[in-house]
Amino acid sequence: MPETGGTDVFDVAIVGYGPTGATLANLLGSAGLSVLVIEKEASIFALPRAIHFDGEVMRIFQSLGLKEEALAISRPGIQGMHFVNAANETLMIRGGTAALGPHGCANNYYFHQPELEALLRKGCERFANVTVCLEHELLSVAQDVTQDDDVATLSVHTRSTGETATFQARYVVGCDGARSPVRKAMGSPLIDLGLRQPWLVFDVMLSRDVALPTHTVQICDPARPMTFCNVTGNRRRWEIMVMPGDDHEALVKPESLWKLVSRWVTPADATLERAAIYTFHSVIATGWRRGRLLLAGDACHQTPPFLGQGMCAGIRDAANLAWKLEAILQGRADEELLDSYEEERSPHVRSLIELAVKLGSIIQTTDPAEAKARDEKFAAGGPEIFELPAQSLGGSYFQGADHKAVGCPFPQPRLADGRWLDDVLGRRLTVIGHQDVIDHVSPEVARHWRSLDMQVMAQPDAAVLDWLHNRQVAAVIIRPDRYVLGVARNTQELEDISRHLPATQQLREEAAL
Repeated sequence: MPETGGTDVFDVAIVGYGPTGATLANLLGSAGLSVLVIEKEASIFALPRAIHFDGEVMRIFQSLGLKEEALAISRPGIQGMHFVNAANETLMIRGGTAALGPHGCANNYYFHQPELEALLRKGCERFANVTVCLEHELLSVAQDVTQDDDVATLSVHTRSTGETATFQARYVVGCDGARSPVRKAMGSPLIDLGLRQPWLVFDVMLSRDVALPTHTVQICDPARPMTFCNVTGNRRRWEIMVMPGDDHEALVKPESLWKLVSRWVTPADATLERAAIYTFHSVIATGWRRGRLLLAGDACHQTPPFLGQGMCAGIRDAANLAWKLEAILQGRADEELLDSYEEERSPHVRSLIELAVKLGSIIQTTDPAEAKARDEKFAAGGPEIFELPAQSLGGSYFQGADHKAVGCPFPQPRLADGRWLDDVLGRRLTVIGHQDVIDHVSPEVARHWRSLDMQVMAQPDAAVLDWLHNRQVAAVIIRPDRYVLGVARNTQELEDISRHLPATQQLREEAAL
């Protein structure tokens, strides 16, 4: 642990050591940056919270070298999520499959959050350049205007000793949750997107075999909307809507809890692990960056859990932010690259929150007449099968945005030699294309690629060639977070895209010589 009041300046200070903060610490640590993590709690919160992540998140864990460990503590969501009415008639199904999706992983996984957090924290132990300070609570954070904003200064309360410590970092990322002190210091307001509803979350451990669904069920019963989740192993969860007139204190007592789920399980079948009432929110911040201060995860957006995307969104934030901070701190890009962070992530997060709110309005219908009309509408067309909308980032940073592949994740095929594409590329900017197109770029562009330490794949695997052929393009530039920066049909277009790659002004001038 660094000494209090020490003169060392960390590259990045992360406030909060939940899944978002721990993922970011792994990403930055593996890049060789000096990282300080500030976490007010002494240990991992031992009870379950988030229970779902998707294939893109598993792909991010792969980039951390933790995929096999993550697979060992999770299970794929093979049968999807079923929305049923009070008569147990299926209204909608969110698809599930055992097949690998475009990220080279299953599309959905269920897990126990304390196990995942332990895995991510153990991952950080691999890096001597990552310093973790548990039982340290942020008191204040400010940018040092006396040094032209070169650093931010953090004042931290050491809970074990009562002392105050001071640290400095070139950037500070608040991964510090819904009540984020970093967000408050930045003055970034939250916009309410329309859902604020208390729900009871009830977790149990089965003590014997019980005939329960093997998939997630959204029970759209106007008398009492509920969600049932098969988590992992013998863990099961019910989320139960709190109705008008409910006594919150009485609702969480064991006798009330078991009565609510008596049609599925009894105290003879399971042990109560946790029961708590949470208010499901739908909010998003404006101003994810103020100079050297940034936000990620619940600190800048909160979504109701009907899509299981809350933790996923935070981990995507970490992946988007990590490569940009790495490029800037290692002298390969100017600080303005960070302006693209909120511009790219906010529209994507907002679309998922709005979809979750829409689904919530279906699930949370409590008027019997409205529920009857809803059921009749779905019955007319049979069960509706849906998937998450195509993932794409907003913003003007991407090039050739008229092509639908731009701003979307590049798929991860298994190559002919058995390796996964990402394991070959590493976390680097990459250009992939036909050799005759790549070989004919100008010396200026080739120098620019070298200055950015870009990976060049001029003889791509057949699976990658198929992607190019199917989209009628000759080359693609992929970002370290696996999103498509731009596509080109010929050498000239590839050169045009390359001139918009992130770089410092000095690197651009050197490439032009």
